[in-house]
Amino acid sequence: MTIEAAQVERFRADLERLLSTPSDRVGLAVSGGPDSMAMLLLAARSCPGRVEAATVDHGLRPEAAAEAALVASACARLDVPHATLAVTVAPGASVQAAAREARYAALADWASDRQLDAIATAHHADDQAETLLMRLDRGAGLAGLVAIRASRTLGGVRLVRPLLGWRRTELKAIAAAVATVDDPSNHDPRHDRSRFRALLAGVGSGLDVERLAASAAHLAEAEEALCWVTAEAMRSRVSHFPNGRMLADLEGLPREITRRILARLVGEADSHVDGPTLETAMKRLEQGSTATVGRLKLSPGRRILVERAPPRR
Repeated sequence: MTIEAAQVERFRADLERLLSTPSDRVGLAVSGGPDSMAMLLLAARSCPGRVEAATVDHGLRPEAAAEAALVASACARLDVPHATLAVTVAPGASVQAAAREARYAALADWASDRQLDAIATAHHADDQAETLLMRLDRGAGLAGLVAIRASRTLGGVRLVRPLLGWRRTELKAIAAAVATVDDPSNHDPRHDRSRFRALLAGVGSGLDVERLAASAAHLAEAEEALCWVTAEAMRSRVSHFPNGRMLADLEGLPREITRRILARLVGEADSHVDGPTLETAMKRLEQGSTATVGRLKLSPGRRILVERAPPRR
């Protein structure tokens, strides 16, 4: 298939909307699958001279080296610099989660070394819909239901997803002009994403991918608004003292804003707190009891006192 000029312009607009400046240099995360190969073709046409590509070899499948070589060959024909990044995946219960962590760390280091302004991944609308369903199934809160964010920071580099408005089928059609690879893990029913992908693809499922992706975008806007409200409330209602103590006047605030303020205070003074732990602490405070989160003590009252917990005997 020949890429249409309208598709090139659409991709350019979608990408530049997420960059700091239209002249930013962008690194492409290209696995060799149809989605990322389509992104490579679109980027090479729309941003010539401003893109480089990298393929991460996780060392988990013997075919990975050949797949990276396939991407390198395609990049050579397109005059796009390419690098293969070999990583070691830490052992653990979730191989996919460990591989994702290693992959993003390697991409961030590569982008920094190459002085790239952003990294683009090929997540699209179907991925967004699958992620939203997965998060709903896990009982995620609003921040989790945002699903795949259009942009965020990654090791000091901007991570962008310019294809969130594109469907898997149209990307596959664009990539039909080149050789691509198929990762068997994408079809492994042991993985949550594979199960939800099959659910969406099921005949008569009644689930509309584009509407699900639109819902994720609306949730992202709501999350952004709540983050702004939380920051404003913290400026007017939280006092910091030289001894590390913090006093938060949370009376009359919606419970979700209270939750977010407490999470930020705990994060500032100690470390990130997970949802269930924070919920338990909030219930104790609402009952008039002291709560312990990590190394901190939270004391109830009209104003919540956050301080370092005394050492255990």
